[in-house]
Amino acid sequence: MRIAFYDMDKTITRAPTWAAFLVHAALNRAPWRLALLPAAGAASLAYLAGRIDRAGLKQATQRLMLGGAVVPQAMDALAAGFADRVARTGVLSGARARIAADRAEGYRIVLATASHRYYAAAIAGRLGIADVVATEAKRDAAGAILPELEGENCYGPAKLRMVEAWMAGQGIARGDAQVRAYSDHVSDAPLLDWADEAFAVNAHGPLKTLATERGWPLLDWR
Repeated sequence: MRIAFYDMDKTITRAPTWAAFLVHAALNRAPWRLALLPAAGAASLAYLAGRIDRAGLKQATQRLMLGGAVVPQAMDALAAGFADRVARTGVLSGARARIAADRAEGYRIVLATASHRYYAAAIAGRLGIADVVATEAKRDAAGAILPELEGENCYGPAKLRMVEAWMAGQGIARGDAQVRAYSDHVSDAPLLDWADEAFAVNAHGPLKTLATERGWPLLDWR
C-alpha cells in the first residue's frame, strides 16, 4: 500500500484558506458580519499573545463570521462556492503535477489538513482526492454545524494522531504502507518524521532548517 499525505494551506494552495473562507461565507450568508472583522482580528492577536490556542481562535472567528449554527445544506453551498474559487485560481500548478505523479506511481492521495472538513473536503473533491483527514466541527441535535470542535484540531502532533487513526480505520497497518508526506510548515514535523519519505514544500524558515538537518528534499511549487 502506497499513501501520500498532503497538507493543504500553502502546500497545495497559494495562500491560507481559513480567513478567506470566513470572508466568503460572511459575504454570501450575512454581509453585515464583515463589520465584525476587527473583532476577528482581536481574536487573532489574542492567539499570538498566547491567550487562546488555535482551536479557540477557530471557534471564536467562526462564531463571529458565521454565527452560532449553520445547517448542512447552507454550509455545503458555501463550501462549494469557495472550493470552486480555490480550484480556479488558488491551487499551485506544482501541487497538481505532484499529485498526478504520485497517483501514476500508485499512491493513494490523502489530504491531511488543520482546516475544517466542511470546506477542505470540497477543495479535495475538486482535486480528485477522496480521502481527507481534517478538523471536525461539532453538530447540534438537528445536524447543524457549530463553532466548537469535535475532537482535536488537526495540527501538529494531533495531525499525526489523526492520520494514524485514519489508517487504523481503513485497516492499514503502518508496516504494510509506504508513506510520503508533504508540508510547508514545521508544525507538521511529527508527521514528516513518521513518514518514509518527507518533503518540505514551499517551506518557511524553521522548516527549511529542519529539512536540512533531517535530509528532507526541499520542493518549491510556487
